[in-house]
Amino acid sequence: MKRGFMKAKSGFRSLALPALCLAMVSCSAYEPIDPQELLFDDLAERVGAERAASVAVPFEIDDEIRAVLHGRAMPIGSENARTRAILDIVFESLDLQYSLSPTRDAIGTFRARSGNCLSFVNLFVGMAREVRLNPFYVEVTDFQRWKYRDGVVVSQGHIVAGMSVDGNLSTFDFLPYQAKAYRDFEPIDDLTAIAHYYNNIGAEALLDGDLEKAEEALSLAVDLDPDFNKALNNLGVFYLRSDRTDDAVRLFREALERDPADVALLTNLARALQTTGRAQEASELLAQLDEVSQTSPFYFVYRGEMALGEGDTTKALEFMREALRRDSEVPEVHVGLVKVYLALGEMSKARHHLERALRLDATNQEARRFAVMLQAGEPDR
Repeated sequence: MKRGFMKAKSGFRSLALPALCLAMVSCSAYEPIDPQELLFDDLAERVGAERAASVAVPFEIDDEIRAVLHGRAMPIGSENARTRAILDIVFESLDLQYSLSPTRDAIGTFRARSGNCLSFVNLFVGMAREVRLNPFYVEVTDFQRWKYRDGVVVSQGHIVAGMSVDGNLSTFDFLPYQAKAYRDFEPIDDLTAIAHYYNNIGAEALLDGDLEKAEEALSLAVDLDPDFNKALNNLGVFYLRSDRTDDAVRLFREALERDPADVALLTNLARALQTTGRAQEASELLAQLDEVSQTSPFYFVYRGEMALGEGDTTKALEFMREALRRDSEVPEVHVGLVKVYLALGEMSKARHHLERALRLDATNQEARRFAVMLQAGEPDR
């Protein structure tokens, strides 16, 4: 029998719980569950027993976290009371701070006191299961995260926690600046959640230029979930970065058979075709993108950079402004505007958008490069 899978139905409502300081007393000993042992059979079926033994389970907690939990949220009382106790620990006792990267597991998030949305969910799920609650991972399918750099799009999903609390199905989020107007939710099982974790690790490695780490993490993510298009897209980007363009084209095409309107895949396939001189095929894809990408800021950043590369600064600015209108909270949009305003010689506007980009993501490498360049007084590049 399969183990380690969490099932739920859709139809979520948001749950905002005020921080409440609770002290609970244990009435019985509780033997902690080993998540990796529980999931081992499923992992071994996907990636083999030897490889499964080295897979990190991102929601696994340690004795230090258990000690905090057992002092504040032992598994007694109502589900609502235990949930409030966990949220109080996370947001009050730990004072957990949001950071776009890196993605951390539960233990790493607890120790660093910071993390992104998936890091938070890893900690929340591990803590909640420890006190006999039943949280599960949920992907928000109408809000996706991408990173655009060097002509390609790296994909990451947005993950929240789902849980039934005293009969009410609720979600728990940790994205600070995004309006919580989500419409589409998809509960995912633990193996898919682990695939998301490794996809994030691989995406961050790609952006850092660590191709060895990226290949290892992304290959594992794809093996854990062969239909996971975000990981397939990112593995294709790895192939592009490794001068394996034919492999990248093949992978992008295979993934597009499942989702022909995937913006990241279409964008990256067009880029791959352009690099191999297949301009006509790339143009056809761009026309297809014109039809399906009207809500994606990254599509307009991509077209803006294409226009900028062709020397058409007027068109580039139009595309970048449209990207900004689509989503003003994406660092890559502001970096795109920095490039255009530098090309136009409008330094004050370039600095304004550079500051916005760095406020949104202080780790963004392109933004930091431009900051150094401007500080050194080299606005012409």
